[in-house]
Amino acid sequence: QVQLVESGGGLVQPGGSLRLSCAASRSIFSLYAMGWYRQAPGKERELVATVTRSGSTKYADSVKGRFTISRDNVRDTVYLQMNSLKPEDTAVYYCNGQVATTVGLNDYWGQGTQVTVSS
Repeated sequence: QVQLVESGGGLVQPGGSLRLSCAASRSIFSLYAMGWYRQAPGKERELVATVTRSGSTKYADSVKGRFTISRDNVRDTVYLQMNSLKPEDTAVYYCNGQVATTVGLNDYWGQGTQVTVSS
């Protein structure tokens, strides 16, 4: 198992920046992958960005060039740097961690942190 705790959300004006953090209760190097997802009101949860244990990253088309996911294996923390924020980025952002087992991947989620982009 792994517990994930997000922080760094808040209210920001369009064009602004925020950095989200996700602290894990165990070594993130032991996890298959970590990522950020978001869910806006009335919409399904969607992938924002992921990073694997090997460092490979994947981004949603809507955030490419604006968001950067990174990991700190010493601090067992994953970050999401969000620049050039738009109102449509408003959502609850969830940290995800995947643990590999003999039968597949188990998903673990943080409690979520609200990001609101508004003037």
